[in-house]
Amino acid sequence: MTKPQPNAALRLTEALIACRSVTPADGGCQALLASGLAGAGFECESLDAGPPEARVSNLWACHRGGRPGPTLVLAGHTDVVPSGPLEHWASDPFVPSHRDGRLYGRGAADMKTAVACMAVAAQEFVAANPGHAGTVALLVTSDEEGPALHGTRHVVDILQQRGERLDACVVGEPTSVERLGDMVKNGRRGTLSGRLTVKGVQGHVAYPQLARNPTHELAPALAELVAMRWDEGNAHFPPTGWQVSNIHAGTGATNVIPGELVLDFNFRYSTESTPEALRSRIHGVLDRHGLTYEIWWNHGGEPFLTTPGTLSEALVGAIAAECGLQPELSTTGGTSDGRFIARICPQVMEFGVVNASIHKIDEWVDVAAIEPLKNVYRRTLETFLK
Repeated sequence: MTKPQPNAALRLTEALIACRSVTPADGGCQALLASGLAGAGFECESLDAGPPEARVSNLWACHRGGRPGPTLVLAGHTDVVPSGPLEHWASDPFVPSHRDGRLYGRGAADMKTAVACMAVAAQEFVAANPGHAGTVALLVTSDEEGPALHGTRHVVDILQQRGERLDACVVGEPTSVERLGDMVKNGRRGTLSGRLTVKGVQGHVAYPQLARNPTHELAPALAELVAMRWDEGNAHFPPTGWQVSNIHAGTGATNVIPGELVLDFNFRYSTESTPEALRSRIHGVLDRHGLTYEIWWNHGGEPFLTTPGTLSEALVGAIAAECGLQPELSTTGGTSDGRFIARICPQVMEFGVVNASIHKIDEWVDVAAIEPLKNVYRRTLETFLK
């Protein structure tokens, strides 16, 4: 059984950044991870899925101890968002670069550092505790930044079919705000998207009586939707929010009334609302304003919440020991693969590096945060699988 070397988490982070893994490509990341984990005694399994032209890589690796106990999963993703214009980067986004105590590269914060730290922490844990209780597992996908159809969702379906019992999961999302350890996510809001198509009648702007402008017809309803209070939230979740993300109408000519308008919107909803109720309220407003329309709906994920228990005790205790902080528990922010894992796992929490640079040009992570992050994951394993 091989043991991780000093600075192993930093070296692995650099190696992962060097892999060009723009979603859904993995770029060789998971082969690197599997090599180290297999050398530490983990059973590694590739659960790839999706069409040949957009194949998604999924790694499931587990180490079963010598005594009965719970299963703790460390979860993350190796895919990254596109780099954007290369000329705007101070250094190549896929060449790990050090400047002023920071490590730069696409995925440095979201979330190759966390994945590297999880892998090394797991190896250190089993090397020191080969007969540990229960099971430590890693779930890594290359489909988190994309449609998320063939990644963690697919692995969860397989685990569910196998009857695998997951007791707790830590997702390595970049949750920290100002410094490592100041915030942990103990849940996420649900996400419900819609594409609204409002039908009108195309015509000449000089003869509006012969046309019907869908933009004008939607405007009063849109103002009402923007002003609506969907719910008040609760002790764990902020109020449900509704946002327009795209709107398009017209042919590009200035003298043509458009024949239809297409509007994309999204709810991030709390447990005080349901997808059914939100859909009903949208339709109610549009019907009351007499619009001719169609809506395509996409329910991206249910909200989930982890209340205080064995996982929060282990994770928060580890953060206090390594970072000297009592983290804030929060459910704000976007979605994560935690929404899929929560279907079969009662305790799901998220913790990772500072998120100030995620998806940005010159994405970075503080080098000084890498070793403490790895140690937080290892301490969590030690407490939960004692």
